[in-house]
Amino acid sequence: MDSLNSLIDGFGTALTPMNLLWAAIGVLLGTAIGVLPGIGPAMAVALLLPVTYGLDPTGAFIMFAGIYYGAMFGGSTTSILLNTPGESAAVVAAIEGNPMAKAGRGAQALAAAAIGHFAGGMIGTILLVVLAPTVASLAIGIGAPDYFAIMVLAFIAVTSVLGASRIRGVASLLIGLTIGLVGLDQMTGQQRLTFGSLHLADGVDVVIVAVGLFAIGEALWVAAHLRRSTGKPIPVGRPWLGRTDLKRTWKPWLRGPVIGFPFGAIPAGGAEIPTFLSYVTEKRLSKHRDQFGKGAIEGVAGPEAAASASAAGTLVSMLTLGLPTTAVAAVMLAAFQQYGIQPGPLLFEREPELVWGLIASLFVGMVLLLALNLPLAPVWAKLLRIPRPYLYAGILFFAAVGAYAVGGESLDLVILLVIGLIGFGMRRYGLPVLPAVIGVILGPAAEQQLRRALQISDGSVTGLVNTPFSVTVYAIVVLIVAWPLIGRLIARLRGGRKTAEESRTVSGG
Repeated sequence: MDSLNSLIDGFGTALTPMNLLWAAIGVLLGTAIGVLPGIGPAMAVALLLPVTYGLDPTGAFIMFAGIYYGAMFGGSTTSILLNTPGESAAVVAAIEGNPMAKAGRGAQALAAAAIGHFAGGMIGTILLVVLAPTVASLAIGIGAPDYFAIMVLAFIAVTSVLGASRIRGVASLLIGLTIGLVGLDQMTGQQRLTFGSLHLADGVDVVIVAVGLFAIGEALWVAAHLRRSTGKPIPVGRPWLGRTDLKRTWKPWLRGPVIGFPFGAIPAGGAEIPTFLSYVTEKRLSKHRDQFGKGAIEGVAGPEAAASASAAGTLVSMLTLGLPTTAVAAVMLAAFQQYGIQPGPLLFEREPELVWGLIASLFVGMVLLLALNLPLAPVWAKLLRIPRPYLYAGILFFAAVGAYAVGGESLDLVILLVIGLIGFGMRRYGLPVLPAVIGVILGPAAEQQLRRALQISDGSVTGLVNTPFSVTVYAIVVLIVAWPLIGRLIARLRGGRKTAEESRTVSGG
């Protein structure tokens, strides 16, 4: 009841005309900047940080919340329409959203994403209000073996369900892990695969890899085939979700937050792993598995809801523990400190108006995001009516701008082109792109957690399975790997029983 009363007071703060204005401006600016490839929520918040210097702390953080959610949806917009993820959390949206857009259902994909963000944000924020102290205390107890187990689960789950060939999925993952090795070894400081370049010592940015594999690879692939087929504009289609679409999406909208929120609250977590796992879950549970990879709307709805709920989860550990679990949370933590405020266990007591106003503004921001972007879905989808030569020329331009904005180095453009050629080659030989991106995102983190766990256990492999959490996760991994074999055995046993029953029937007759 104390939390509910505090939340009501927070709505009194968030619903003042000025704070409503800051929330609306944040959502609009976040969406507009998030649409640009390479500029995700973290960069959007960092770029707009100076804009808030003249605001009071409450108004500034309400605006930050709007920018955060708006930028996440903006990244999904380009991911769906142009196969160009604005950030790493929007990578999964391209897998099903872009085929939907190519089939003339871009507006439906955007609507499913917008409602998914709304549902995930609402459920995630409710869980933030109710479970913040509990989740924060549990998150403290998760160690290196547990993190490594979660990452192994993400690797195995996605490579086992993507593509017609599991070998090609693993090959794609190995490409991503190799790219992830580039840079300084985080433990020893030794250079790996840098070819003597100081610029590569920092590694290859995930955004450059995602934009290169998806956007540049797709543009080169289309260019290679434009001579064989005319580049006709893609139709926009009907702008609203039909009854069948709603029937297929309402469960993913509810399942996504259950996966996304806990991962967001885990220190060193983020939206990447839960969006991958949500996609895998929806493919496993769907009655339309044959449509996955060709434009299954569940593959957009679930991961987008998971991403939005994960964003609410990141605020749990930031507000209650002062631990930033994502780049956005790190920028917001710096902004808190700029105002002389230190997030932590006492923040709810010392700054109740700020904290509960911020939490209430998340609800307000979600409503504004839905109200602004649902009507705009058909407008965004009209980008696809641009003739393909001009459309993909624009994609190449904005992808190059986004890649250059990441580090401000011209070498990033060369790296972008090289990775784009790798993406083209992967399409040519039928390798799925998503496992490669997963390898780049999770590979370095998985290596670090593995080495930490082995250091703690003095090199003993048993140190990887010495907690109940890690044992449970590995049991799930074994089940995923063995499930096709188990399915075949069950089918063979059923077939044998059926044959035996038929023979008895014939002999009895």
